[in-house]
Amino acid sequence: MIILSAAVFGILLGVRTARQRGGRPIDQWHYGAAFGIAFAVIGVIVTVIVSRVT
Repeated sequence: MIILSAAVFGILLGVRTARQRGGRPIDQWHYGAAFGIAFAVIGVIVTVIVSRVT
């Protein structure tokens, strides 16, 4: 659940960032994908840490 939430948050943050910088739709897709992947990786790390601690 953490991974999916982080990925969706990353996608939304990436699209918003591209829009604020005046990006075209393809730029918004690109930023969304990049941020989504990055946040999903962070979500995996957090999930592993939470699993090990509890």
